[in-house]
Amino acid sequence: MDLLIQTVVNGFIQSGFYALAAIGLVLVFGVMRVVNFAHGELVMIGAYTIWYAHAQNGVPYLFTVVLAILIVTAIGLLMERFLFRPMTDDPLGGLICSIGVLFILQVIATYVGGEGPSKQVPPPFEGTLIVFETVRIPYQRVFSIGVSIFALAVLWYFLTRTKLGWAVRAVSMDREAAALQGISTVRISMVAIGVGAAMAGLAGALMAPLTNINPHMGHNVIITAFIVTIVGGVGSLPGAVIASVLYALFHTFVTTYFSGTIATISGLLIMVLVLIVRPTGIMGHRVSE
Repeated sequence: MDLLIQTVVNGFIQSGFYALAAIGLVLVFGVMRVVNFAHGELVMIGAYTIWYAHAQNGVPYLFTVVLAILIVTAIGLLMERFLFRPMTDDPLGGLICSIGVLFILQVIATYVGGEGPSKQVPPPFEGTLIVFETVRIPYQRVFSIGVSIFALAVLWYFLTRTKLGWAVRAVSMDREAAALQGISTVRISMVAIGVGAAMAGLAGALMAPLTNINPHMGHNVIITAFIVTIVGGVGSLPGAVIASVLYALFHTFVTTYFSGTIATISGLLIMVLVLIVRPTGIMGHRVSE
């Protein structure tokens, strides 16, 4: 019973990382109709920033979290300006460009960190929170889930309570209609990829002390983001959050009682099943032409 409760708690904590990683993919696709295959590498760059600045050079952790967000956001904006914007009418071209960025970022990470074993970041927040004398939650994980929930709440407020957020939602629903209403789709595209990249950078910064860091860690991130995005409903932010919680619980349970490989394979099978049975996902909707 104790293992069951601990697994549920771990699953909910993991869902925060999944949501942050998936939100950026959903935003970029919803607004720009581009599948950003380099999104996992943006998370990786966020983690590498923490390793290089905090673990290697002693910069305070909270400062490096902000630094990771800024660096990854800058990379996202550069991608929008020089890659995605010229490919506005060619989604396949944008996808191919993102794959090129994927490899470039991996090479940069390898150059900075060197070859060899995965990097480790000592947890800045040591100690463990004990709940009901059976459930143990490291303070680093408590911090991470708290920041994740706060970031998602700020994003929800931005999208539902501000004019700029309404504009982002309008462009996501119908880009041409939004442009006819005077909304600058170029500006909104910059906002979408900037916010999405910031979320990716934050996810990487929060994951850094809790996982092994290497240039190829983005592969697992992008697989998870795709599963969450498709199960939740392509273009649906609430769906992505709900799917993040469900998939995190599922993945954590299967990993605990079987193995991580089986959990990933099972997740991919669920994604395929959703595409067959309900292509719109949990909260997606069909768009009439």
